[in-house]
Amino acid sequence: MSTIVTARKSKRVLLGLLGSPIAHSATPAAQEAAARAAGIEAHYHLIEVAGAGRDDLAAMLDGIRRLGFSGINVTFPYKEAVVPLLDGLSEQAAAMGAVNTVVVDDGKLIGHNTDATGFATAYRRLGRQDGDKPVAIIGAGGVGKAIAFALAGSGVRHLTLYDVERSRAEALAELLGTRVGVAIAASAEDAAEGAIGIVNGTPIGMLPDRGTPIESGAIRPSQWVADAVYHPLWTPLLKAAQKAGAMVMTGRELAIHQGVDAFRLFTGLEASEAVIGAAFDAVLAAREGAERAA
Repeated sequence: MSTIVTARKSKRVLLGLLGSPIAHSATPAAQEAAARAAGIEAHYHLIEVAGAGRDDLAAMLDGIRRLGFSGINVTFPYKEAVVPLLDGLSEQAAAMGAVNTVVVDDGKLIGHNTDATGFATAYRRLGRQDGDKPVAIIGAGGVGKAIAFALAGSGVRHLTLYDVERSRAEALAELLGTRVGVAIAASAEDAAEGAIGIVNGTPIGMLPDRGTPIESGAIRPSQWVADAVYHPLWTPLLKAAQKAGAMVMTGRELAIHQGVDAFRLFTGLEASEAVIGAAFDAVLAAREGAERAA
């Protein structure tokens, strides 16, 4: 049997992103810029595969293990599907059943969730202390799970969940257990009613989709509204929230903070938040310029 060499902490690292659609991702530029600033070289490869089943995912993950990758990020729609195919999970990733970062460690694939740690940092930067005031989360899939766990660990004591598939919201409520009080709403608008914050954990609003997960009239000036989507940065949801006078957090914050945490896991080195942010902003500016010219 061949020996699988761990590439982690090397001066040259191979990284990637598994998901679909991901052509818009700013992560390659951000991670490669972070590597240069840290004195190493990184190549970040997009692994865009639509409709992959269990066997397909298992084959791709085995390739990650064998081809010298230090690790990969995982995004929609595979954050939950990869979980049973990994060799191990961090405590938090195991608790929520969702992974967005896989590290190759001595030939083993270990799953982590930097969406959760990244959103916790982004929420802390808002300076919020919501306590007993409920926060509404729209979408109970991979990123919705991470956001729920992040808020539950950040002092929020009540969450209201909504998902078009009620069973997913119920499953997330069960996973959260006694960490936080949970209510399940019949609609996104019902979830927002009485909430101090609203978070979109769905892909709704990500181009080419121009929809919004909630009616704009349901947003109040007293609320804060966050979106996990960053393509475009100002989604229809965030534009409506801004118009309503609500506090707004774009998907940039989650993307940057989860990227800092993922880089640390991939390389054992600290990433510059400023460098990752600048690379992220440059990608978005170039994309917006190309779209205006089209």
